[in-house]
Amino acid sequence: MRKTFFLFLLLCSSAIVFSQNEGGIPKKKKKEKPSVTLYKIISAKRDTTFLDTSLTIQRAYKFNYLRKDNFELQEFANVGQPYNNLAYDFGNVNLKPLFVAQSHHVGYREIEDMEYYNLPTPLTELYFKTAFKQGQQLDAFFSINTSEQFNFSIAYKGVRSLGAYQHALTSTGDFRFTTNYHTKNNRYHILAHIMALDLINQENGGLTDASVLLFQSNDSDFKDRGRLDVKFQNAENELKGFRVYGKQEFELITKKDSTDRNKLVIGNVISFEDKSYVFEQDSPFDGYGESYKTSALFKKGKLEDFNAQGYTRFENNYIGSLSAFVGYTDYNFGYNSVIIFDEGRIANRIKGNLVQAGASYKKTYKGFELFGEGAINISGDYDGNFLKAGASYLIKNAHKISAEVKTHTTAPNFNFLLNQSDYINYNWQNNFDNVKTQQLKVDFKSHKIANLSLSYTGIDKYTYFTIKENDSTPTPQQYGERVDYVKVKLQKEFKYKKFGLENTLLYQNALSGEEVLKLPQFITRNTLYFEDQWFKKALFMHTGVTFKYYSSYAMNGYDPVLAEFYVQDNIELGGYPQFDIFFNARVQQIRFYFKYENFNALFSSTNDYFSAPGYPYRDAVIRFGIVWNFLM
Repeated sequence: MRKTFFLFLLLCSSAIVFSQNEGGIPKKKKKEKPSVTLYKIISAKRDTTFLDTSLTIQRAYKFNYLRKDNFELQEFANVGQPYNNLAYDFGNVNLKPLFVAQSHHVGYREIEDMEYYNLPTPLTELYFKTAFKQGQQLDAFFSINTSEQFNFSIAYKGVRSLGAYQHALTSTGDFRFTTNYHTKNNRYHILAHIMALDLINQENGGLTDASVLLFQSNDSDFKDRGRLDVKFQNAENELKGFRVYGKQEFELITKKDSTDRNKLVIGNVISFEDKSYVFEQDSPFDGYGESYKTSALFKKGKLEDFNAQGYTRFENNYIGSLSAFVGYTDYNFGYNSVIIFDEGRIANRIKGNLVQAGASYKKTYKGFELFGEGAINISGDYDGNFLKAGASYLIKNAHKISAEVKTHTTAPNFNFLLNQSDYINYNWQNNFDNVKTQQLKVDFKSHKIANLSLSYTGIDKYTYFTIKENDSTPTPQQYGERVDYVKVKLQKEFKYKKFGLENTLLYQNALSGEEVLKLPQFITRNTLYFEDQWFKKALFMHTGVTFKYYSSYAMNGYDPVLAEFYVQDNIELGGYPQFDIFFNARVQQIRFYFKYENFNALFSSTNDYFSAPGYPYRDAVIRFGIVWNFLM
């Protein structure tokens, strides 16, 4: 937390210095503040939005560790711990295996998650929120344009929280640096960033069976959750990531005025990413079976991933935008040693390279936006490809309907293919088939009517972790039949005078493969609130209650050795109504958040709120925080 505190002081000092510099020199005429719409946020795909300092219910949903709406996720008891999936998207596409410890990747910033800025004046944002017992979370951000052409930003998220249960401390260090530049004639552009993440979780294996019963019985002697026994208190896992990324492009043929119809762009992308996952434990836990060592268990998996890509894009007023690329990937995943059994051996490395090619197309025609995109591995050890196409249409500038179809083939994640551990049961090497996914998705968005999303996903060769019969630990499996998954999501907000009711409803069903894709059929979140302006409209506030509920189901279990969730059939969880009472306020660019989480747990005779089998959700707790934007 020293680094977090230091960065907090640095950014605060920067804000003060700039503010004093602006206000300390006498001026004959006060400068008019730039419009907030001039504070532009640029995505990795160069889509542009602007800074939003409003206070809404939708933005309040994003005031959390992830800084995004977690409606389809179930939090664990401590901040910085994994999230259990309540629903699935299957929308991401990749041409090579993903890294291990995917439960810890929920808050991992991928290339497409990075943002770049173009600002008229320096911008600072400070996010603070309380954690659980001896901890806090801070996300501090500063960005400035040194000229109209050049911007850089620096940010750091630091989290440390002890948690209510034994041996559940979490620690997060998330550093980001971004920069973007374009020439005065706007023909050359570059985006670049550096990202470094360190996520540490103390692991306790969850509550013992006896402690689960004590928790559920609401025994007053165990209101202090630190008195409940956990399975062990000597393990820790850590996910680290470091990435350097750069994307530049140059306009060979440019549009000099509105009469020009053609533009030709060439560009390249280069990135290098280094990831590692470590599980260590002072002594083995009997529940995980035999181990090679009797003390100081330690295993580290590492991935080095280099990517280079060259592309060209042609834009024409009549044809649209057509682009094509060729890429090269070099990957090296594995461990430092080979494991030899009596009946065979487990290798320590999966490494190789891939050559990829792809193309994309976009066109606006008579109100329709058409797009298509595809890519394929044309050489290398892994077959992989994806193809997606879609269209959208804006009806009377008020309602937007869009449809997309996608097919995707890729190898399973690395930890399905190769895993090593000091626990004997956690060692394997598999040659699984590619996972094949087909998806159809339709979206309808309308402020006047509602937002509605429907999707159908079919998966062949679905991979998952599960505990087999007569076993005690998860192993990777590949489902021999097809998984068919339907998901419908509806969102609508009603307002009457100063009152509002925001509703999000989700229905989902595994039409086939329900034994490997465990899901609650219904999820609902409803927020009833009152909003007003106080103190001569200097303060805007809203206050109310949020209700969240999902139907009971065989919730996935969590394994701390793999940092993965696994399918289980023995315990059904869910079916618990959760109420949160909140009061939020905004004064200029400062937003205040107060929430009494899981308030109804105070009145429950039994405790039935869990995040995974053996892992209770947090008790009733008051938390608060702020988001403060300095526009200088």
